[in-house]
Amino acid sequence: MLKKVNTALLGLALSMGLTSAHAAEAKKVDVLLIGGGIMSSTLGVWLNELEPNWTLEMVERLDGVAEESSNGWNNAGTGHSALAELNYTPENKDGKVEIPKAIEINEAFQISRQFWSWQVQNGVLKDPRSFINSTPHMSFVWGDDNIQFLKKRYEALKASPLFAGMQYSEDPAQIAKWVPLMMEGRDPKQKIAATWTPIGTDVNFGEITRQFAGYLQTKPNFSLKLSSEVQDITKNDDGTWRVSYKNLKDGTKTETDAKFVFIGAGGGALHLLQKSGIPEAKEYAGFPVGGSFLVTENPTIAQQHLAKAYGKASVGAPPMSVPHLDTRVLDGKRVILFGPFATFSTKFLKEGSYFDLLTSTTTHNIWPMTKVGIKEYPLVEYLAGQLMLSDEDRLNALKEYFPNAKAEDWRLWQAGQRVQIIKRDEAAGGVLKLGTEIVASQDGSIAGLLGASPGASTAAPIMLSVLEKVFKDKVASPAWQAKLHQIVPSYGTKLNDDPARVQQEWDYTAKVLQLTTPPVIGDMAAPAPTPAKAETPKASNGATDMAL
Repeated sequence: MLKKVNTALLGLALSMGLTSAHAAEAKKVDVLLIGGGIMSSTLGVWLNELEPNWTLEMVERLDGVAEESSNGWNNAGTGHSALAELNYTPENKDGKVEIPKAIEINEAFQISRQFWSWQVQNGVLKDPRSFINSTPHMSFVWGDDNIQFLKKRYEALKASPLFAGMQYSEDPAQIAKWVPLMMEGRDPKQKIAATWTPIGTDVNFGEITRQFAGYLQTKPNFSLKLSSEVQDITKNDDGTWRVSYKNLKDGTKTETDAKFVFIGAGGGALHLLQKSGIPEAKEYAGFPVGGSFLVTENPTIAQQHLAKAYGKASVGAPPMSVPHLDTRVLDGKRVILFGPFATFSTKFLKEGSYFDLLTSTTTHNIWPMTKVGIKEYPLVEYLAGQLMLSDEDRLNALKEYFPNAKAEDWRLWQAGQRVQIIKRDEAAGGVLKLGTEIVASQDGSIAGLLGASPGASTAAPIMLSVLEKVFKDKVASPAWQAKLHQIVPSYGTKLNDDPARVQQEWDYTAKVLQLTTPPVIGDMAAPAPTPAKAETPKASNGATDMAL
């Protein structure tokens, strides 16, 4: 009888996962990466460089990597370096154009260029043309007030070596040389202005992700689990994390114990941080905003436009909705995208659930969400207006940039979902954070990324921030310091303060990545003031603006 009772109790314990035997079933790794996008793959490559003997596992819910926001068709592909994006240079109450954010974003992108160059030189990334192509960046405005702002912006940016080579013009003939498509059919009486720089880039972040993941899969200490959805994240007594996930194809369940967990799951990151139970996650809520683009694949049209031309956002619009007419290289061919037009869904991911918004709402974040909803009413009005746009309305918006556009040449494409961060604030109740934040536990054993771009463009420096946050002692070690400086020669340098170093890094990365020869930076006696910490957007409190 006693034997039967013991057997029954053992069976019950096994079914509840309470025995040490069950714990032994879990695979043990040094690092578990949740999400198969640009962030997780970039961190995986960083760690493989710094600690090649560490074991890594990547878990992705979809059937392949780079199928959500990192996919080339789900974002604008801009190598965000503040060359054209007007929202990075706000005008203060005194009428002065502030450029510290632009400097910060530009310096971050220089780290990305160096990181990618190292990967090309070492065979991790293949033909640079497969993922990055020189594409001039330009700002394009009309109307007296906007022209005045653009000219002040240009004059302010000229003080920084990072923006050397930028040109300004109000001459329609000159602008037509840069972007003939945008000038044909335009009213000759319209006052316009533009800045143009030849060293901008179009980047296929999906291709970078696929090549990174493909390289990591050649390593015996790396494993990739596709079609696998994380269902729970719990902390073990020894400080490691148990991540439970289910294979969506065959229903099998797996558990992995990891010393460090990184959640790079895009819109899914908030839910997973909440599952972990770390108190830092309670500070956040999320509000989903999608975007759609008009696309033309007509080669006759596409060959007439080589630029990423950014305008000014509408009143009340979030920075992600700044209109731009973009040259893209996708699936091996040149196309043009225009947008984005804001869309709304309660999903946090393009392939997500309509219950995402509801299930992320908790007693901790409902009040901040309410306060932001009241304060950001112009944003609500803007979104409502965008949802009411007709096909004719979108075509008319396109014609402001491409006057001769014809409806039959364009189709509407739904891009990826983005989740705007709402963070609890003692004074305001809640604030809308229009950027990217690293949220890490106090002990550094788990971290996640919330928000959106310039995320993809600055994945390398953002993941460098993760390393600095959770592996502080190792980052300070001589071995890691040597490797970091080998991969990113300018690591720790404020490039804005060193024109010669900017020139050196521009020349080096342009050669390796097969980009347009950069301009020669002249003598600059007084560079613009650099932000206190410009090389990387920092953890927890360093939001940066985004664009789809």
